[in-house]
Parts: sequence; structure tokens; C-alpha cells
Amino acid sequence: MLQVKNMSFGYHKKPILKNIDFQVDKGEHLSVIGESGSGKSTLLKLLYGEMDVHEGSIFWKDTQILGPKHNLIVGYDFMKYVAQEFDLMPFITVAENIGKHLSNFYPEKKRKRIKELLEVVELTEFSNIKVKFLSGGQKQRVALARALANQPEILLLDEPFSHIDNFKKRSLRRKLFHYLKANNIACIVASHDHEDVLPYADRMLVLNKANIVANHTPEHLYKHPKTPLIASFFGEFNVIDGKIVYAHQLKIVDQSNLKATVKKSYFKGASYMIEADLNGNSIFIENEEPIEINKEIYLITKQTQP
Repeated sequence: MLQVKNMSFGYHKKPILKNIDFQVDKGEHLSVIGESGSGKSTLLKLLYGEMDVHEGSIFWKDTQILGPKHNLIVGYDFMKYVAQEFDLMPFITVAENIGKHLSNFYPEKKRKRIKELLEVVELTEFSNIKVKFLSGGQKQRVALARALANQPEILLLDEPFSHIDNFKKRSLRRKLFHYLKANNIACIVASHDHEDVLPYADRMLVLNKANIVANHTPEHLYKHPKTPLIASFFGEFNVIDGKIVYAHQLKIVDQSNLKATVKKSYFKGASYMIEADLNGNSIFIENEEPIEINKEIYLITKQTQP
């Protein structure tokens, strides 16, 4: 449905994205990850038509996505974009913001639609509150609901939960991504949080140094990280004998060829993260209990145990 072909873009002759090729099918969830400055937000702006591509093309079905050189008004009816700046109207209510672009010819239909979306973003009790009185996280949820109001075919989300606290984030993720799947709405989500990606994305696209360096399912990239950059997205990891090993893949045993000295234990809730010195380098091991500082421990990777 969305096709990006050989697209390149840069600022002041500095390449931000080079030879970008990918596609997104109807109802598919694509997550875009990468370090700050890797081009995630720029990619979404180009897909929305907020900027002009320098080379290549973007199509949604048979419609070419063009930027401000070609369109007086940015954007397309079938696509909505929720940026990190929400652009809400502060002096009207939450419900009025969500229903701003819904037709007034069908007031009952409009009322039901607003009610449905308030439930999706968990803001029903704030329906009649003016937006200026909301927190940053609540405003972000209003922006998400407003983007869904006219049932777009594709939704572009730039760090969609960045302002939302952990008390609401988990349930909101589940409700939003379930709603998109149930309604066959494609989405492209730029994120730095693996919890936005692992349980929900169909595919994961990794940007680094202006290029796509990986494009596969989250499960495949988690189990087979080709680079430390990819592994770092999922959690604490180590490079031992040239191989990437996650902290939870190391096990403390009575004797082995890997001997390390404990430096510190960090409480993580269900487990402890043990920092240890291995041949002058810090490594990290997930363990059920803390370990005293300076104790020598022996390690194996869990895949290699008998």
C-alpha cells in the first residue's frame, strides 16, 4: 500500500536518509528505530509530505506523496501524522478537539465516534475539560484520538507515548495498537522504546548513518542481532569473543573458562543486574540474587550449557 523507492534527503548537503526502500501493507505495523539523529522523525515528515524528497518517490496505492513544492496544503485525507508537537486547540474541550474535523451533519454519529475514541485513549472522564488544563501526556492522548477520528488508512506516529507516564502507558499501548489492527489501519511508529515494538510490530526497520541496516520481524532481530546497535535497542548486552550475548543469556556456574570479578549489583525488580569485570571490560549478567562486590564468578552462556 505504501511504497518508498530509492528515497534520499539531506539538510545543507548533509545526507540524512540515503537510498531508502521499503513498503508497508494495509493494516501492517512497522516500527522505525535508530539513535537520536538517525532520521526517524525526518522519515515520517517526508512520508506525510511535510518536506520534499530530494531523490526517489513515495506512493500510497496510486497516489504519489508530494511535499510543499507541489501542494499548497500539507497532508492527505487517507494519512494522519501525530508529531511530538501536538498542535491542539487549548481553549476548547477534549471532546471538541477530537471531533474538530468530524461532520456536524450527523451529530449522533459524531457523538458516538468521540465517545469511542475517548475510551481508546482512556480520557472519557476528561471529555469536557479544556485542553489547556491537561498534562503533556493527556495532550498526547488527545492528539492520538484526533488523528483517528476520520478513520485514516495509515497513521504515522513519532514517539507516540513519550509524554505518557508508566501508569497509563502499558494499557494505552495495548488499546491503541489493538484498535489499529482491528480496523486494518496501517501504522509507522518511530520509537526508542522496545516495549513499543516487540509485542506489537509486524516488522522493524533500523536506521543508522542515513541507511536502513535491518528490516525484519522484531523476533528475528531480537534473536539474531547483527550489530551491537540492534542488540542495544532490546536491552543490556555484552560482546564476548566477538559474539553478542544478552545479559539474561549469561549464567553463573561453579567453574568455566570465563572468570569475572563483581563490581556492583543493581536491583531491577524481578532480578538483579550484575556488573562485573571480564579481562578489563565491564559485562552485565542478569541474576536472581545480588552478589557481593569483588567476588569472583564463573560464567557460561545459557545456549552452551549441557
